Amino acid sequence: MFDSLTSKLEGALKSLSGQGRITEINVAETMGEVRRALLEADVNYQVARSFTNRVHDKALGEEVLRSVAPGQQLVKIVYDELVALLGGTNQEIKFRPPPPTVILVAGLQGSGKTTFCGKLALYLMGQGRAPLLVAADVYRPAAVQQLRMLGNEVGVATHSVTDEFGAIVQDAPRVARESVVAARKSARDVVIIDTAGRMHVDSAMMEEVIAIKRAVKPSEILFVVDSMTGQDAVRTAKAFNRRLDFSGVVLTKLDGDTRGGAALSIRSVVKKPIKYASTGEKLSQLSAFHPDRMARRILGMGDVVTLVEKVQKQVDARQAKAMRRKIRKNQFNFQDLLVQLQHLRSIGSLSDMMSLVPGQRKGTDNPEQEEASLRRMESIILSMTIEERRKPQIITASRRRRIARGSGVKVRDVNDVLKQLRMVRAMMKSALRMRRGGQQVGIQQLMQMVR
Repeated sequence: MFDSLTSKLEGALKSLSGQGRITEINVAETMGEVRRALLEADVNYQVARSFTNRVHDKALGEEVLRSVAPGQQLVKIVYDELVALLGGTNQEIKFRPPPPTVILVAGLQGSGKTTFCGKLALYLMGQGRAPLLVAADVYRPAAVQQLRMLGNEVGVATHSVTDEFGAIVQDAPRVARESVVAARKSARDVVIIDTAGRMHVDSAMMEEVIAIKRAVKPSEILFVVDSMTGQDAVRTAKAFNRRLDFSGVVLTKLDGDTRGGAALSIRSVVKKPIKYASTGEKLSQLSAFHPDRMARRILGMGDVVTLVEKVQKQVDARQAKAMRRKIRKNQFNFQDLLVQLQHLRSIGSLSDMMSLVPGQRKGTDNPEQEEASLRRMESIILSMTIEERRKPQIITASRRRRIARGSGVKVRDVNDVLKQLRMVRAMMKSALRMRRGGQQVGIQQLMQMVR
């Protein structure tokens, strides 16, 4: 979502790259460009002004290091201030004894609260927690059914309350209160309460969410923000915080084509940490918010730590060891390549991952073409027999014609994939020698090869 802002910030900071030293004039000119870039990204005016003023003052107060170019030194100052602007440090859920820890989720209608609840349940299960989803959105048609579907998908029980006729009981505080009792009985240590979307100007609905808060005394109140709503999201967050005093913010739809101003403004305006970021439609696409990593991405520095974490979640240690052994012996085959492709697909889109690599951004080259290349390669491999996948050397001309017909491609495409396997083998072997067993070997090399 920060592509446009990243380009403009890079352009502004490059203006100092040819300067011999930092002066009040060139810093002022650069900060003027940075401020325009922030305002065009829909960052709150006061936030943008305070940010550039702090950078300006620090830049002029810094002793310029002889070994560091002025442009590089200013980038470091901007990076530090961006990290501070976004919250400084990562903050996640605070679990309190005795269980269950109650998490109340609130926000505007359509902000992605219900989907976030499902994502959070899956995320916490990965940390060894046993969550319970609570359907306290008793007004929106099919809201309870949607949460149940999400619960079934991630393998988490859902709590709701119906009357003797099977109708949803429209008493959200009661649903929330009874869910805590149910969680204790079923040994669930986290309760995630999905509430109805509401406007801050709707006094009755605001009183209801306050009543839910009083009923369950939650450990955490998370305000879900649709990142695509820009400054409206910031204004709404301020109003909700006055009434609800929430403990953290969740940014959804960060994968959208938006200017990113809400993400940069909201922490400074409401003085509450951003705890999670949702970056896609898949339930696995939720991550803890790290201000330092986000700052690096905004400045086009990439985010290798997040990339490695994503890869390592998908890589079994024993499989990685076996894969390294195969690479060393030059036995990596199409069956192994298929596994790597499936790992790559489960992590996210290729363009999203390339945006985490320093010097690369989403939108570089043609992401649709890259995804199509992956799908075509997978289709060709699936058209092979198991023996052909394991022994690519037996793939003769007649076999290539059969594989091409089965996958709906031309023979030359099959030839390209055979050539690419040889390239992957060579690249992986080279990378393995340099890294001596890093688990990420394979997927990162595959990404490079597909590009």
